[in-house]
Amino acid sequence: MTTDHTDEMFDEVSRSGYYPEIVAEGLRDALAGEGVAAYVLHHEPTFDHDEIRRHMTVLALTPSRLVLVHTDEHPGDDLLPAPYTSTTSEAVSVSQVRSVVVTRMVTSKSKQLEEAVLTVSWGAVSRVELEPARCNDPECDADHGYTGSVTGDDFSLRLSAAADGGSAVVRLLAFARTLSAATSHVVVAGQAG
Repeated sequence: MTTDHTDEMFDEVSRSGYYPEIVAEGLRDALAGEGVAAYVLHHEPTFDHDEIRRHMTVLALTPSRLVLVHTDEHPGDDLLPAPYTSTTSEAVSVSQVRSVVVTRMVTSKSKQLEEAVLTVSWGAVSRVELEPARCNDPECDADHGYTGSVTGDDFSLRLSAAADGGSAVVRLLAFARTLSAATSHVVVAGQAG
Protein backbone atom coordinates (compact mmCIF):
# COMPACT_ATOMS: atom_id res chain seq x y z
CA MET A 1 0.00 0.00 0.00
CA THR A 2 1.62 3.26 -1.09
CA THR A 3 -0.75 5.84 0.42
CA ASP A 4 -2.68 5.60 3.66
CA HIS A 5 -6.08 7.32 3.41
CA THR A 6 -7.22 6.48 6.96
CA ASP A 7 -7.12 10.06 8.33
CA GLU A 8 -8.74 11.43 5.16
CA MET A 9 -11.58 8.89 5.47
CA PHE A 10 -12.24 9.70 9.14
CA ASP A 11 -12.16 13.45 8.34
CA GLU A 12 -14.81 12.91 5.66
CA VAL A 13 -16.95 10.89 8.08
CA SER A 14 -16.70 13.75 10.58
CA ARG A 15 -17.58 16.39 7.96
CA SER A 16 -20.66 14.44 6.89
CA GLY A 17 -22.30 15.25 10.23
CA TYR A 18 -24.17 11.95 10.18
CA TYR A 19 -23.55 10.35 13.58
CA PRO A 20 -19.79 10.76 13.05
CA GLU A 21 -18.79 9.16 16.36
CA ILE A 22 -20.98 6.10 15.77
CA VAL A 23 -19.83 5.62 12.16
CA ALA A 24 -16.17 6.18 13.14
CA GLU A 25 -16.42 3.66 15.99
CA GLY A 26 -17.84 1.03 13.63
CA LEU A 27 -15.04 1.74 11.16
CA ARG A 28 -12.30 1.59 13.81
CA ASP A 29 -13.55 -1.74 15.08
CA ALA A 30 -13.84 -3.25 11.59
CA LEU A 31 -10.45 -1.90 10.41
CA ALA A 32 -8.70 -3.52 13.39
CA GLY A 33 -5.71 -1.19 13.06
CA GLU A 34 -5.14 -1.68 9.31
CA GLY A 35 -4.52 1.34 7.10
CA VAL A 36 -6.90 2.35 4.32
CA ALA A 37 -5.65 2.07 0.73
CA ALA A 38 -8.90 3.41 -0.78
CA TYR A 39 -12.38 4.29 0.40
CA VAL A 40 -15.72 5.59 -0.75
CA LEU A 41 -18.37 7.16 1.46
CA HIS A 42 -22.05 7.43 0.50
CA HIS A 43 -24.42 9.48 2.65
CA GLU A 44 -27.98 9.34 1.40
CA PRO A 45 -31.39 10.53 2.58
CA THR A 46 -34.33 8.20 1.99
CA PHE A 47 -38.00 9.07 2.07
CA ASP A 48 -40.31 6.82 4.09
CA HIS A 49 -43.92 7.99 4.05
CA ASP A 50 -43.76 11.47 5.59
CA GLU A 51 -40.31 11.04 7.15
CA ILE A 52 -36.83 11.60 5.86
CA ARG A 53 -34.27 9.09 7.10
CA ARG A 54 -30.61 9.01 6.33
CA HIS A 55 -28.12 6.26 5.97
CA MET A 56 -24.42 6.06 5.31
CA THR A 57 -22.27 3.40 3.71
CA VAL A 58 -18.48 3.42 3.91
CA LEU A 59 -16.34 1.02 1.89
CA ALA A 60 -12.71 0.83 2.89
CA LEU A 61 -10.00 -1.27 1.28
CA THR A 62 -7.11 -2.32 3.50
CA PRO A 63 -4.07 -4.31 2.38
CA SER A 64 -5.89 -7.54 3.24
CA ARG A 65 -9.62 -6.84 3.51
CA LEU A 66 -12.65 -5.09 2.08
CA VAL A 67 -14.50 -3.42 4.97
CA LEU A 68 -18.15 -2.35 4.68
CA VAL A 69 -19.83 -0.25 7.36
CA HIS A 70 -23.46 0.76 7.02
CA THR A 71 -25.39 2.99 9.46
CA ASP A 72 -29.16 3.55 9.39
CA GLU A 73 -31.59 5.75 11.31
CA HIS A 74 -34.72 4.11 12.72
CA PRO A 75 -37.80 5.94 14.07
CA GLY A 76 -38.37 3.44 16.87
CA ASP A 77 -40.08 0.08 16.66
CA ASP A 78 -40.79 -3.08 18.64
CA LEU A 79 -37.07 -3.55 19.24
CA LEU A 80 -36.47 -0.09 20.68
CA PRO A 81 -39.37 2.34 21.13
CA ALA A 82 -37.21 5.51 20.87
CA PRO A 83 -35.48 6.55 17.63
CA TYR A 84 -32.10 4.85 17.23
CA THR A 85 -29.27 4.10 14.83
CA SER A 86 -27.88 0.74 13.84
CA THR A 87 -24.41 0.16 12.46
CA THR A 88 -23.43 -3.04 10.71
CA SER A 89 -19.90 -3.86 9.66
CA GLU A 90 -18.49 -6.65 7.57
CA ALA A 91 -14.87 -7.40 6.75
CA VAL A 92 -14.13 -9.67 3.80
CA SER A 93 -10.69 -10.99 2.93
CA VAL A 94 -9.56 -9.62 -0.43
CA SER A 95 -8.77 -13.21 -1.41
CA GLN A 96 -12.49 -14.05 -1.00
CA VAL A 97 -13.71 -11.37 -3.44
CA ARG A 98 -15.01 -13.29 -6.45
CA SER A 99 -16.03 -10.45 -8.72
CA VAL A 100 -15.96 -6.68 -9.04
CA VAL A 101 -18.60 -5.48 -11.49
CA VAL A 102 -18.72 -1.85 -12.62
CA THR A 103 -21.51 -0.35 -14.71
CA ARG A 104 -21.08 3.16 -16.11
CA MET A 105 -23.92 5.24 -17.51
CA VAL A 106 -22.82 7.88 -19.99
CA THR A 107 -25.16 10.21 -21.89
CA SER A 108 -25.26 9.62 -25.64
CA LYS A 109 -25.01 13.25 -26.70
CA SER A 110 -22.65 14.86 -24.20
CA LYS A 111 -20.64 11.72 -23.34
CA GLN A 112 -20.83 12.81 -19.69
CA LEU A 113 -20.51 10.20 -16.96
CA GLU A 114 -23.88 10.35 -15.18
CA GLU A 115 -23.94 7.29 -12.93
CA ALA A 116 -21.88 4.32 -11.85
CA VAL A 117 -22.80 1.11 -10.05
CA LEU A 118 -20.28 -1.04 -8.19
CA THR A 119 -21.31 -4.61 -7.38
CA VAL A 120 -18.96 -6.79 -5.35
CA SER A 121 -19.47 -10.49 -4.78
CA TRP A 122 -17.72 -12.76 -2.30
CA GLY A 123 -20.20 -15.63 -2.22
CA ALA A 124 -22.24 -14.81 0.88
CA VAL A 125 -25.40 -13.70 -0.99
CA SER A 126 -26.71 -14.90 -4.33
CA ARG A 127 -29.72 -13.79 -6.30
CA VAL A 128 -31.74 -16.49 -8.06
CA GLU A 129 -33.83 -15.55 -11.08
CA LEU A 130 -36.21 -18.25 -12.33
CA GLU A 131 -38.70 -18.40 -15.15
CA PRO A 132 -40.75 -21.20 -16.67
CA ALA A 133 -38.75 -23.23 -19.20
CA ARG A 134 -40.20 -23.45 -22.68
CA CYS A 135 -39.58 -25.53 -25.74
CA ASN A 136 -39.52 -24.36 -29.36
CA ASP A 137 -42.96 -25.82 -30.15
CA PRO A 138 -45.53 -22.98 -29.92
CA GLU A 139 -48.36 -25.53 -29.51
CA CYS A 140 -46.71 -27.32 -26.58
CA ASP A 141 -48.41 -26.90 -23.22
CA ALA A 142 -46.26 -29.37 -21.27
CA ASP A 143 -44.57 -28.40 -18.02
CA HIS A 144 -40.85 -28.11 -18.80
CA GLY A 145 -39.84 -27.07 -15.31
CA TYR A 146 -37.87 -23.90 -14.69
CA THR A 147 -34.73 -22.29 -15.99
CA GLY A 148 -32.77 -19.48 -14.46
CA SER A 149 -29.54 -18.10 -13.22
CA VAL A 150 -27.72 -17.55 -9.95
CA THR A 151 -25.86 -14.26 -9.64
CA GLY A 152 -23.53 -13.18 -6.86
CA ASP A 153 -24.89 -10.02 -5.30
CA ASP A 154 -23.29 -9.39 -1.93
CA PHE A 155 -23.05 -5.62 -2.18
CA SER A 156 -24.09 -2.93 -4.66
CA LEU A 157 -23.60 0.82 -4.54
CA ARG A 158 -25.02 3.23 -7.12
CA LEU A 159 -23.92 6.86 -7.29
CA SER A 160 -25.16 9.53 -9.68
CA ALA A 161 -23.70 12.86 -10.68
CA ALA A 162 -27.10 14.53 -10.23
CA ALA A 163 -27.70 13.28 -6.68
CA ASP A 164 -24.19 12.74 -5.31
CA GLY A 165 -22.02 14.97 -7.45
CA GLY A 166 -19.66 14.11 -10.28
CA SER A 167 -16.69 13.77 -7.93
CA ALA A 168 -18.52 11.05 -5.95
CA VAL A 169 -19.02 9.03 -9.14
CA VAL A 170 -15.34 9.48 -10.06
CA ARG A 171 -14.31 8.38 -6.55
CA LEU A 172 -16.50 5.25 -6.81
CA LEU A 173 -14.81 4.32 -10.09
CA ALA A 174 -11.35 4.95 -8.58
CA PHE A 175 -12.26 2.73 -5.63
CA ALA A 176 -13.45 0.01 -8.03
CA ARG A 177 -10.13 0.18 -9.95
CA THR A 178 -8.15 -0.11 -6.71
CA LEU A 179 -10.27 -3.04 -5.52
CA SER A 180 -9.93 -4.79 -8.89
CA ALA A 181 -6.17 -4.33 -8.78
CA ALA A 182 -6.04 -5.71 -5.22
CA THR A 183 -7.99 -8.81 -6.21
CA SER A 184 -5.75 -9.40 -9.22
CA HIS A 185 -2.67 -9.62 -6.99
CA VAL A 186 -4.03 -12.30 -4.69
CA VAL A 187 -1.84 -15.40 -4.94
CA VAL A 188 -3.72 -18.68 -4.71
CA ALA A 189 -2.00 -21.22 -2.44
CA GLY A 190 0.19 -23.53 -4.51
CA GLN A 191 0.43 -21.16 -7.49
CA ALA A 192 3.25 -18.80 -8.36
CA GLY A 193 2.46 -15.07 -8.55
